Amino acid sequence: MKQYLFLFFFGIGFSINAQTYSEVYKTLKANDSLIFERSFNKCELQYLDQLISDDFEFYHDTAGITNSKKLFIQTMKDGVCKSNSVTKPTRELVEESIEVFLLKHNGKIYGALQNGIHKFFETTNGHKVVGSTAKFSHLWLLENDKWFLKRVISFDHQMK
Repeated sequence: MKQYLFLFFFGIGFSINAQTYSEVYKTLKANDSLIFERSFNKCELQYLDQLISDDFEFYHDTAGITNSKKLFIQTMKDGVCKSNSVTKPTRELVEESIEVFLLKHNGKIYGALQNGIHKFFETTNGHKVVGSTAKFSHLWLLENDKWFLKRVISFDHQMK
């Protein structure tokens, strides 16, 4: 009987953790879409202000460090979203590459590490070409029931 109770309670605990993981996975995937599909690809930069931590840091293996939210948003305005630019870069997530690892303290989720692969393209005069493929790690923190992107590492950029 004790074995059945253990298995029953262990199964419940596993189910609860899996459900929590699933919810976090979906939330972070949706946030990724807002940051990249809406902000990076469509230049709707208001999403960055809503989802990025005030002490945001971005580490890029070829472009260096951007160490503030304000500077990152300004860099987006002056670069990717520059209105008179002939070439427009876009980013696509490699869906099957996404991994999420929950971060807990005393059993309570306080953050998550999201890893994956993304592809970058450049469109010039309507012609879209593959630019590079890279790996990324995003550190998300949960503050007052809201997820904020705190750290980004974009690395292993490979031209395709």
